[in-house]
Amino acid sequence: MTDSTVRIEGNTLCLPGEVRVRFIRTLRLPEKGTHALPPGLGEFPIRRVEDYAGTVPAEWRARGGVMLPVYLREAMWLSFGGTAEPAALQVGVGKVCAVSGKPWSSRLGRDPQNYVVLPRQPWLDGINSGKGTVRQFVAVPLGLGATVEGQVTGEEVWGGVQLQSFPLSEGDLRAWREAERRRAAAHREMTVSVGGYGAAFPMAAAPAFGGAPGPARAPGGRAGSAPAMGLGVGGSMRQEVYEDDRPLKGWAEEPAGRVFVHLVTPPEWRRITGEAPPPSPVNRAAYTRAGLPWFDYYDQDATDLSPTDTLSSVQSVGDWLGDDHEPWQQPSPDQVKPLGDAPGKPVEDGDW
Repeated sequence: MTDSTVRIEGNTLCLPGEVRVRFIRTLRLPEKGTHALPPGLGEFPIRRVEDYAGTVPAEWRARGGVMLPVYLREAMWLSFGGTAEPAALQVGVGKVCAVSGKPWSSRLGRDPQNYVVLPRQPWLDGINSGKGTVRQFVAVPLGLGATVEGQVTGEEVWGGVQLQSFPLSEGDLRAWREAERRRAAAHREMTVSVGGYGAAFPMAAAPAFGGAPGPARAPGGRAGSAPAMGLGVGGSMRQEVYEDDRPLKGWAEEPAGRVFVHLVTPPEWRRITGEAPPPSPVNRAAYTRAGLPWFDYYDQDATDLSPTDTLSSVQSVGDWLGDDHEPWQQPSPDQVKPLGDAPGKPVEDGDW
């Protein structure tokens, strides 16, 4: 089955409803304590599986989707943007929901909530494992039991990351568009009337629910068998997974698009694509010593989604594989920066 609405633009996955997802390389946190949001160190490159049909494993061809290279124990986060209209996005790790800990579903659910709401959720750094915290996504091989999938289901079959987007229902989408039209009209009228002299003075307005994407996190701002990779968890960081304040019936019953993201080891990436993988991530202590920023984000108008027992009990990669003795240097308080309240070829889908 081919979903012509899922595309790659550069290193961005584009799902229906202008949902744009980037996979961001980052520093791996220590597994003790709770930390600020780590910085972005560039995007993972993404390629369509079908473009390498002669060199990818047969099961990858059957599942379709895209692939990206990742090192053992490398950390990542998902950046969301480009959403002009509200959208619900499901995120699976080995077909286990990263928000609820429940098995992957083709429908949205509320008890517990199994999706994030865009554009309110600007990013997701890990599984929803604590009140106001998440546990960082960390890449590990299948077969060791260290993945979220292995710990929750007792099996490691799928690996990778799964994404599925849902638009508003037809009625709610019409109502939302009309409300946005009225809001824009009122803003224009206020702009031209303020000041009393007939001049136009732009006035600040609160962002609409479908407004600009979340704040950036980056330095200075924020054919055979292939080794299969999945996501385990690392350290804990302060990040909220927001509760949906819209009735469940306000969303479409069927997904508008979905994509399977395969995780590839660097040697296999080179063999499959002929491309050199990106270099190993920068040493995290060196990054901190250089005085580069970490981040803290807070949305006072949103409600944090409570974690489920399933995800809060998932053990870290270090508990399974042991400590790798990578040095850690705590960032100083002035390095933690507060963040405000804030077309390519189609990707082939398959059976998963």
